Amino acid sequence: QVQLVESGGGLVQAGGSLRLSCAASGRTFSSYVMGWFRQAPGKEREFVAAISGSGGTTYYADSVKDRFTLSRDNAKNTVYLQMSRLKPEDTAIYSCAARYGSWWYQTARYEYDYWGQGTQVTVSS
Repeated sequence: QVQLVESGGGLVQAGGSLRLSCAASGRTFSSYVMGWFRQAPGKEREFVAAISGSGGTTYYADSVKDRFTLSRDNAKNTVYLQMSRLKPEDTAIYSCAARYGSWWYQTARYEYDYWGQGTQVTVSS
């Protein structure tokens, strides 16, 4: 089993930056594809980004590419989501997720087995 805990959320002004972290308590962390999703009030949860177990491959939603950067430190069992040039429409609860196995560009919620509780990101205009 894997337990995930997000941190780093908060309130920032438009154009600012924020780094989210997702710490995993499970073992064999490098065997898990890690993803980030977000959900704004009144909207359905959407895919943000995903990274392969080794960290060699990343994939981003069109809405965040060129602004967000996903990385991982397997020695620390941690995934990082660096968010830059934030926009008000980025406001949402951000959750990290894990799926054991090989990379295949997992972008749907059902493709992940474990979820964190989420962290709130609010971008003011």
